Amino acid sequence: MIETLPFNIVSIHAAYATKMEPGDVVDEVFRRMEAVADPGIFLSVRSRAEIERDIQALGPRDLDEKPLWGIPFCVKDNIDVAGMQTTAACPAYSYEAAEDAFCIRLLKEAGALLIGKTNLDQFATGLVGVRTPFPVPRNAVDSSLVPGGSSSGSAVAVAHGMVAFSLGTDTAGSGRVPAALNNIVGLKPTLGALSATGVVPACKTLDTISVFALNVDDAYRVASLAAQYDETDAFSRAISFPAMKRRTPLRVGVPSRDTRRFFGDELQSKAFRDALGLLEEGEVDIVETDFEPFYEVAELLYSGTWVAERYTVVADLLRRDPGAVHATTRSVITAATKFSAADAFLDRYKLAAYKRRLAPVIGGVDLLCVPTIPTIVRMHEIERDPVEPNSRLGTYTNFVNLLDLCGIAVPVRSREDGLPGSITILAPAGKDAQAAALGRDVHIRSGVRAGATDWSVPAAEPDDGLASSEEIEIAVVGAHMSGLPLN
Repeated sequence: MIETLPFNIVSIHAAYATKMEPGDVVDEVFRRMEAVADPGIFLSVRSRAEIERDIQALGPRDLDEKPLWGIPFCVKDNIDVAGMQTTAACPAYSYEAAEDAFCIRLLKEAGALLIGKTNLDQFATGLVGVRTPFPVPRNAVDSSLVPGGSSSGSAVAVAHGMVAFSLGTDTAGSGRVPAALNNIVGLKPTLGALSATGVVPACKTLDTISVFALNVDDAYRVASLAAQYDETDAFSRAISFPAMKRRTPLRVGVPSRDTRRFFGDELQSKAFRDALGLLEEGEVDIVETDFEPFYEVAELLYSGTWVAERYTVVADLLRRDPGAVHATTRSVITAATKFSAADAFLDRYKLAAYKRRLAPVIGGVDLLCVPTIPTIVRMHEIERDPVEPNSRLGTYTNFVNLLDLCGIAVPVRSREDGLPGSITILAPAGKDAQAAALGRDVHIRSGVRAGATDWSVPAAEPDDGLASSEEIEIAVVGAHMSGLPLN
């Protein structure tokens, strides 16, 4: 029955191989949206007639030509879709997009069906998901928790199984924090891998589109299809997404015991220790690492001059109608006015020094592993204090883009109180496949359910055995090699 069909790419395509049609899946999308009945998830939804026109344009099912044929998705409302309003969760800022964002066009060409646009922390400024003038999306797992932001609606929609994947953005953790809080996968690609053309910037030099899905294979497939060089985006980079191949053994750096920051949350601390044990079972050598310099880099993002990049986006609106901007968002962004150009250069000198200092640390291991979030934040906490709990959530995410790392947040075994557990695997720029491969392995072996559903996480897609673009096939001949039989 379609009502129980897991919304992942393999399951939907398997259903299409029988008698199911894209129209049936879209009908089920709308049924699930109605059943969840959360007015805060979507800011705009395309009509059934509009989606039907896209279905008619798909042509015959050909997964080589259109690998996302008939797969439903949604996007964060700071990403342009032709003919739809882009609001960035600020009605006074909104405009009708003349054309699709670069990534949206690629995904449509791959056969994906766009359902609608989702809520967010206004101007993508926040990690809690409540800084919006619209109804706040309810956390899919536990409504007492914040949904996480800024890509709140995109994460919640996927966690409920309304769509197979969604797009968010990630500057300081917006594609990872809501993934952790809603028990789903959040893939933050290498900066520049996915074009930012058609995206309302938060910090243009640090932004990336991110991908939410219920499993790593889906998230990685979507990212690989959207990762094309864009001549019109000055920050675009040609980044390859080869097939994921899990190699062993691996050296994985983790925060040393005396530099782990959990803010007194012992349940979160224990969940991370359990996840590290799971990693070690998979032929991973854990390397304890001094993380204090990483936290110092993280402090630069909001206490430093990068906040001025956010100010450039809304400066005209703030001058014209400051009350149109959410009060907390306004206070964060207007902090930029106290800085000078000299301050901006000084901060960039500091970051360059940190990068030089951390290069041997990052280069001394294959990957890094951190808790995605240091603690759980509940709605009543953020109502009492709208700033500090939000800042806390960025402990393990704020430094990532500043250091040009890629990463993927994956669910692991739940905390002892039943709330989601999550770790993030980080890697240097361009090593998205290595991070995703380890993330997939630990996600599957954790044995958790997908999002807020009762669906199991599917097994990894089989390796085709072919060399990736980063590998060279060789043949070894000779019985003289150590350890090999003579014939």
